Amino acid sequence: MAIPRRFLSILAVLGLAVPALAQDTAKTPYWASIRSSEVNMRVGPGEDYRILWVYKRPLLPLKVLRIKEGWRYVRDPAGAQGWVLHSLLTRQRTGYIQGKEPADMREAGNPGAKLLWRLAPGVIGVLGDCGNGWCQLTVGPRKGYVPQDRIWGAGEP
Repeated sequence: MAIPRRFLSILAVLGLAVPALAQDTAKTPYWASIRSSEVNMRVGPGEDYRILWVYKRPLLPLKVLRIKEGWRYVRDPAGAQGWVLHSLLTRQRTGYIQGKEPADMREAGNPGAKLLWRLAPGVIGVLGDCGNGWCQLTVGPRKGYVPQDRIWGAGEP
């Protein structure tokens, strides 16, 4: 029995619509990070809206607060809020060193562990597991543990 082409076309269109719909039903808030080397934050959810910021920091963590169609309303570590196109974000968890002083990166998750590096405020790394107030963080080839309260992007959004 041959399947009519029209029926196959309808199935193809529905197949494309399901992933897009699933992206818009994510529970907010959640953490995301910048996927590209240049991302525009806009005042509204569309390319016709004015640009507030241009981010040039891949992996910068953002907190997604709302979803509207293909856009995400986000907050950055400095507190700026606006709309970013969802395809320019990833769900990869990253962390941003916050505060005015460098953060200690240690060999293990405790204050007595060997000091490996001191991370300047604004450093971004890939976030690992967190527990007992410490998070694993990878910054380029460097890996270690940083106090969770020094990392924006760690913990619950």
